[in-house]
This record gives sequence, C-alpha cells and structure tokens, in this order.
Amino acid sequence: MENLEQLLLEKVPDGALTQATLNNVRKKDPAGFSKVDVKPVKLRDELFYQFSYYYSQKVQHENLTPSEAAQKMLALFEEVFKQGLLHTADADYQVLISKKGKVTILKKAPTRTRVELSHNRKKQYLLEEGTPIPFLVELGVMTAEGKVVAKRYDKFRQINRFLEMIEDVVPSLHQERTLNIVDFGCGKSYLTFALYHYLHEIRGLNLNVIGLDLKEDVIAHCNAMCARFGYGENLKFLVGDIAQYNELDRVDMVVTLHACDTATDAALEKAVRWEADVILSVPCCQHELFAQVENETLSPMLRHGIIKERFAALATDSVRAHLLDIVGYKTQLLEFIDMEHTPKNLLIRAVKSKTTAAERDKLVQSYLEFKRFLHIEPYLERALADRLEIPQVDMLK
Repeated sequence: MENLEQLLLEKVPDGALTQATLNNVRKKDPAGFSKVDVKPVKLRDELFYQFSYYYSQKVQHENLTPSEAAQKMLALFEEVFKQGLLHTADADYQVLISKKGKVTILKKAPTRTRVELSHNRKKQYLLEEGTPIPFLVELGVMTAEGKVVAKRYDKFRQINRFLEMIEDVVPSLHQERTLNIVDFGCGKSYLTFALYHYLHEIRGLNLNVIGLDLKEDVIAHCNAMCARFGYGENLKFLVGDIAQYNELDRVDMVVTLHACDTATDAALEKAVRWEADVILSVPCCQHELFAQVENETLSPMLRHGIIKERFAALATDSVRAHLLDIVGYKTQLLEFIDMEHTPKNLLIRAVKSKTTAAERDKLVQSYLEFKRFLHIEPYLERALADRLEIPQVDMLK
C-alpha cells in the first residue's frame, strides 16, 4: 500500500484530487455500503472533502479535512474496496487491489478538469464541459475544444441524466471480468456511445458492447464512427432484430430504448433468460393491452379512446415491472426524456436481486388480482411462462 499512500498524500491535501470513486467491495465487507464517492468542497473558505457512502436504500455524507480524507481513503482501500478511480487535473489513476493485497496503479490521461470548490456550486455532470468527447463533438453538442454548444445544452443534460441512471446500477455489475452489454434497437446510438464512454473510459470497466438495429445504413454509420473514434472491437454494431439474436450465452446488461409494442417484451424475455444483472428499457407504442382491457367499473374512463390508450400503456409497463419482480429483479419506473423530441417517457430499470418465497407468493397474488380486474393476458407472461409458473385464473370471478 506504500505507493497508494504516497499517491493519496500527494494529491489529496492540496486539492489536486477533483473526484474519486471507490467500489468493488470485498466479499466479507461488514461496512454495508457498496460505493464511496469523494469530491472537494469549500466550507467556510476552507478545503474539505465530501465522502458519499452509498447503501442499498440511502446515501450518507461526511465532510473531512484534506489530511483526514487521505487517511480515510487509504483505510477504505485497505479494509473495504478492491478498486477505485481517482481524478486529478493532470491525470486519472485507476487503483486495482488483488485478493492478496497487491496494489496496481494505472495512470491515464485526465478526463476531469479542476472543479470550482463551492459547496453550492452548479451541478457537476458525469460528462463535464471542458474536455472534448468524440461522440458529443459528432453530435454537435460540443465544439472541438470541448465547450457545450448553447443550443444543445438540453441534449447535454439528457445524456448526463441517462448516465446517472446507469451510474446508480454500476455496483450491481461484475467488476472483475469483461461485461457483455447489448443495446437492442440502438438507432443512431448516441446513448450507446455515451454508455460505452462512461463505463469504459471513465469507470475503467472492461466491456464488450453490441448495438443491434434493423437499419443497415444506421449500423454502417455507427461502425464508421467507432472506427473514427478508435474504439476497436470493444464496441460494434450489427444488423439484426431482438428475437433472432443468439450470439452471446451471457449478457450482463440489456438496454432497449423505444422497441415498439411487444418488441419490448421480446427484449425483456431475452434479458431474463440471459439472467442479466441490469435491464434498462424505454417502451413505446404499447398497443397490446388496448384491445384487452375491460372493466365495467372503469367504463367512465375506458370509453374515451385517448384515455384508454394512456391507461393501457401505463398498465402495460406496470405489468412488465411486476413480472420482472416476480422472476427475481428489483424494478423501478423512472422518468426518461427522449433524445429527439423530448417527450417524457418511462424507463424500466431492473436490477437482479434475491426474492424470498413469501415475497414471490405475495407478488404473484397481487398480479393475479390485477390481471383478473382488467381481463388481460399479457405477452410477457406467456413468453416467460416457464419462469413465472403463474397459475391460470378464471376471468369471470
């Protein structure tokens, strides 16, 4: 740990450290938190470092003096974490600690500039202004010098919001092997490039990312950008559809943005059968349940076509989230702003979890009641029938 201690004592006390993330906990870690973020702040005109401890249901903060912060980070590396990424104005340092305690420090080009030390400073984005990022320059969001174009600031915020949703689930991904990530219906792939840049270039994870789309011209354009950006074989794009893709036996993360109608369900089925650790899905055009929903009590609402359409879409996504919970995921529905037309959509974010038999039984019973109430037979239930093992219900009861 001598080299690591020397690095921390050199970079932390004088404010050279602009941000740090410590993750990949040891198997027998008793601390209970999965990640710690560290950033410099200025309190009462003095330099402090704010530590953010991420637990499963909460985040706790602690402000330490520079000397205390250096010792705290060293202790966390010695006792809790096996991996970390330290950002300074002149370089990034990736810290890797083996099972036997051997420390490896990899020095890379800086990805974050020095930050304004103000506790109430403006929002700091995961992709920060000041350093040119190839795909953002290509998108026209950044200039060649790394300045965000004023008229494209909304897109800059949208991309960063998407990455924040990914950042939250990074602790649920394996840190010690190459991660397989598949993006179904990737389209122009700006968010695919953002995901790759953040997880690989900033977080230092080893990735194999596949973008899949039916449009040959779009795929050719994306592969051409990969070549220009020098991303090599770690990011590639293929022509194909969701249902027919079977080239990988294991996938760690599945992303599907705007797969139409039951194509979303086909992607969710694939993800479940791959036992993906993380699923990110933005559905669209949910038509399937529109023709099925029937309930006399709800007739004052369902007799209006536009209301029924919106209700059916919400019911569809609720069903998807609930079925994912039944097969062993912890699922959230989050607001997602579309890249092209900025409507507010829902994003289904599911993380592989452990469900007790009692919890599963309760989830199944509430699903059956909901299904009976609306007289629906969802595609995803049929597709995952062997995994769900849900009993048939009498719709007339």
